[in-house]
Amino acid sequence: MNPPRIEPLGDCAALIHCGEAIAADVNAQALAIAHALIDADLPGITDIVPAYASVCVRYEPGAWIGADAQSPFDRLAVRLGALVENAQPVAPIDAGLIEIPVSYGGEFGPDLDDVAAHAGLMREAVIDLHGSAEYRVAMLGFTPGFAYLLGLPDALHMPRRATPRTRVPAGSVAIGGAQTGVYPRETPGGWHLIGRTPLNLFDPARDPPALLKPGMRVKFVAR
Repeated sequence: MNPPRIEPLGDCAALIHCGEAIAADVNAQALAIAHALIDADLPGITDIVPAYASVCVRYEPGAWIGADAQSPFDRLAVRLGALVENAQPVAPIDAGLIEIPVSYGGEFGPDLDDVAAHAGLMREAVIDLHGSAEYRVAMLGFTPGFAYLLGLPDALHMPRRATPRTRVPAGSVAIGGAQTGVYPRETPGGWHLIGRTPLNLFDPARDPPALLKPGMRVKFVAR
């Protein structure tokens, strides 16, 4: 991997690029950097958001104004650079394990047969394969509480639907490309629906609201 680079994102955020690929090692580096920044507790930082291959750092520019002509971003970038350099992951960040119960197929998973046909497998084999893997939350995005999971077996990789659905029920377990995930609320979506879970993945009244978080390990368990 190339060394991460730091660049401005507007006038009150910095973006730390770790790479361009959706890959476990790149994501592990992004999560390690995010944890290092959280632990550093730098002044004026309002949010730290890890993604697949980057970390967004939002800050108050006024907290990074000095006596010289250096800009707030340049001053912050120096501090970030030192932390990034020392944040090489020795092992993936582990935020715990959660099991997600899933009712596969039928009305809950209308695309299960399509996934099976694409993979050249029986539907039972797709269920077994999807449930046999241990996944890791790479990032949250798209909608509050939606976790992008790494670890989908290669045989189940499948292009997204040519025509997205306008309504995907909350709790739908789906496959899109090389990823799997769970829709936390009813939204449009273009992934293939293979099942549904009764778990509430996002509750604004809960602390924290999102059930899943980056670095967490996930297992799907057939009901």
